Amino acid sequence: MWTPARLRNAAAGCRALVAFGALVLFPAAPLLGQGGGAPSSDAEVSAFIGVNVIPMDRERVLQDQTVVVRGDRIVEVGPRNQVRIPEGARRIDGSGKYLIPGLAEMHGHLPSPRSSPEYAERVLFLYVANGVTTVRGMQGAEGQIELRERVNRGEVIGPTLYVAGPGFTGQTARTPEQATERVRQQKAEGWDLLKILPGIPRDAYDAIVRTAREVGIPFAGHVPADVGILHALEVKQHTVDHLDGMIEYLGGDRGPLDPARTAELARRTREAGVPVVPTMAVWEVLIGAIPLDSLRGYPELRYLPRNVVDSWMRAKERQFSDPNFDATRARRIAENRIQLLRALHEAGVQILFGTDSPQQFSVPGFSIHREFPLMRAAGMTPYQILESATRNIGEHFRDKDRFGTIAPGMRADLVLLEANPLEDISNVRRVAGVMARGRWLSAEDIRARLERIQTASS
Repeated sequence: MWTPARLRNAAAGCRALVAFGALVLFPAAPLLGQGGGAPSSDAEVSAFIGVNVIPMDRERVLQDQTVVVRGDRIVEVGPRNQVRIPEGARRIDGSGKYLIPGLAEMHGHLPSPRSSPEYAERVLFLYVANGVTTVRGMQGAEGQIELRERVNRGEVIGPTLYVAGPGFTGQTARTPEQATERVRQQKAEGWDLLKILPGIPRDAYDAIVRTAREVGIPFAGHVPADVGILHALEVKQHTVDHLDGMIEYLGGDRGPLDPARTAELARRTREAGVPVVPTMAVWEVLIGAIPLDSLRGYPELRYLPRNVVDSWMRAKERQFSDPNFDATRARRIAENRIQLLRALHEAGVQILFGTDSPQQFSVPGFSIHREFPLMRAAGMTPYQILESATRNIGEHFRDKDRFGTIAPGMRADLVLLEANPLEDISNVRRVAGVMARGRWLSAEDIRARLERIQTASS
């Protein structure tokens, strides 16, 4: 039976598997900054010419535009016949294509310090190859602040990183005093936010809240059982990830959701102004709602080391062979999560896109295409899904940088697509090129690098 305790145990298993995957060392390979895609001295200015722009300021398409980028900033957007292309600029033909802002992953994971540099670079590249140009790393470890700075300096091709410090748990934040000290320490060390995990006592959680507000650092993630979703909303936790605490509060792990109670929780979430990061697809995997044969068929698994994939297979085999496993109950929980996301969306709660990758069968970057159909099933339109992964997240980080829409002054994170994603969200798969912080990678660059990663992973 999927009790709240079993769901929390699944979350703990999720973290353990992330840690396991991060320890795998890929064979040596050239640094991503070498070879195709690296900017040269005469390529500091780029221009997308004749492209259809989806600026994400509202639902619209600006046809036959030119977008000029200098360094890591967009400097001009306008009709092709009105924009002068600077001499020496790289010219990117956008005829018949669509330009969207880079996508953001609000619940991603980064390699541990025990991983090889090659592994870290490959994980980051898998994100970028799929148009993910911003990642909020949610399981901090030594070396990740330095990795963040290397990416920002352009030494490694990767998404812009916002990194949480090492997690707050029932062991690392047992008392208010311990929690307070840990908040101050992580703020001083330069982490971007605090990661809340299960098991924290309520008095220690409240100490985290007070101290985080005092020193000016966000706190986000899970909702500890001793805290509960209503208190997390009351204190305005910066994000609630995985719909954590919500399904348990509604009894959705035991039976059907009550529509009135669900609507009331959605209303309270909206009034609290707390965004949610649903991570729908990975939870369907974790609770056992997707058959193993389907998981085996995920083509993106070829970009991960064979021993990692095999470990995921064995974990699912053990789960499905457990005599207490109930496939019908697993599907009911998955359906309840869809209903809850629909209620949150319809109530006007801000949805922030996230997939919790890398994770069981959740491959960095590729995982976005597992998440999109579930968001559509919850009633979100293609524009609203894109908004959750672009503009909404840009607004969330507005005190850090300007990104998430296509306009002058915004960070030059852009994805060139072969077809209109507003007509069909699956068109986000049809990548013609990605620009991350002004660095351009053509479809050919991306394909060649993915082929090398696949070879190294086999």
